[in-house]
Amino acid sequence: MAAPENIHPTFGQLLMRESKETLLKQRGTVVWLYGLSGSGKSTLANALERRLHDEGIFTQLLDGDNIRSGLNSNLGFSDDDRRENIRRVAEVAKLFATAGVVTIAAFICPRAELRVLARDIIGAKDFFEVYVECSFETCEARDVKGLYAKAKAGAVEQFTGRDSAFEPGVSPDLTLNTNDLSEADAAQQLFDAVRPRVTLAE
Repeated sequence: MAAPENIHPTFGQLLMRESKETLLKQRGTVVWLYGLSGSGKSTLANALERRLHDEGIFTQLLDGDNIRSGLNSNLGFSDDDRRENIRRVAEVAKLFATAGVVTIAAFICPRAELRVLARDIIGAKDFFEVYVECSFETCEARDVKGLYAKAKAGAVEQFTGRDSAFEPGVSPDLTLNTNDLSEADAAQQLFDAVRPRVTLAE
């Protein structure tokens, strides 16, 4: 591993963020959705990306399962690995945001300290925190990926909400309670909250 004294960042020489945002005619930001498995994070993230794309907004979606099948395929679900998973994702999201890209991240991100870590890396100005709230019982009843049944049978270790704790959002920028909201209503509320944030000031 290279020693820190041999690393010489060139951030100051890079093309300025403002130039990229002007080219794209949008403001880079990170929309960080989190909640239990089955709460609707990926569904809402996909709906938001497609709606923004239809309006000419350039986006990038970072989804938990997709990232764990590639960039973070070497990580498990221990506390240390969960932290490293979020750290890497936040660093990637920051790169996209500083390039003017509207970046949508959908991860379980079960602990408040992990959300603080992501916000600190990305920067509070660029971080829009969305808690997709849904009870364990509702998510278990949906079980869209069959994970709850596997966890109940003991086939999934460290399952969030069952074996590993999930800490609800404390002060998110937006809460979408998918126990009560329809998919369409939740998607509309999300779009209405995000759209003004990605518009460049005149």
